[in-house]
Amino acid sequence: MATILCATRGGEASYPNQDLAIALAKERNADLLFIYVTDVQFLNRLASPVLVDMEAEMDRLGEFLLLMAKERAEKAGVKAETIVRRGVFRAALEEAAKAHEVSLIVLGSPAGETSITGQEYLENLAEDVWAYTGIETLLVHGGEIIAHHP
Repeated sequence: MATILCATRGGEASYPNQDLAIALAKERNADLLFIYVTDVQFLNRLASPVLVDMEAEMDRLGEFLLLMAKERAEKAGVKAETIVRRGVFRAALEEAAKAHEVSLIVLGSPAGETSITGQEYLENLAEDVWAYTGIETLLVHGGEIIAHHP
């Protein structure tokens, strides 16, 4: 069976993108895999024990947010799983895509976010992920497809 990988930060602002991934999974008769990546490298100036505690807390938050996404998918009739990873987002995403034999990757920004730098970053990321993995990649914003890499 096909698997769709949906990267998400979770929370209400991410629901439109999650809903799109759920709809695509139903349409393609695919399983859904939600991924949350914790990257706290920006905190490198902090003492190591604080960094470890922060990473663990972020992982727990990610697990909670993903469980909510999984529950929403399953209520819609889609089999869903979740994974939390640590490290650089792109590397974690590519690793998960290959390990789970993903057929489609859904990336995006939550509704209400309008950062041009963020949008540029995501467009480049989507293109790079597709070029590196060869896996169909969709870029979405607020539940709307804004770029498709076949």
